[in-house]
Amino acid sequence: MTVDVGSPAPDFTMPTDGGGSVTLSALRGKPVVLYFYPKDDTSGCTSEACGFRDQLPDFSAVDAVVIGVSKDSVASHDKFKAKHELTFTLASDTDGSVCEAYGTWVEKSMYGRKYMGIDRATFLIDKDGVVRNVWRKVKVTGHVAAVLKAVQAL
Repeated sequence: MTVDVGSPAPDFTMPTDGGGSVTLSALRGKPVVLYFYPKDDTSGCTSEACGFRDQLPDFSAVDAVVIGVSKDSVASHDKFKAKHELTFTLASDTDGSVCEAYGTWVEKSMYGRKYMGIDRATFLIDKDGVVRNVWRKVKVTGHVAAVLKAVQAL
């Protein structure tokens, strides 16, 4: 499945760091930045997470919620958050159902070996639950600033 601009964002409930949970539909009324990343505490994922952390006051200024999603466990998320002082929610999609719903669980290739993994992607969901921007195959450099600009333009 794939999610496109203008379509309703697939709802979900996922466990989060700190033993909590997050449900997308419960966040109606606020813009949501939902970003998918491959793995906790790897170089690109850490750089992206720290970028969102550093810009979180600017996202909060426009009442936006940032949620990072990977298939890592809640325990892994807790360690990742503590190590890098992350101040936004990390959700755990261990069964991959949310990745499937958003079309981020894809076949990848490295050194000729094919495998399944999370495609780094970000979805901007407006206060009514409609997808307003989609970034796929994200390159970390400059990405957080582009997402922030789009959120501020809502």
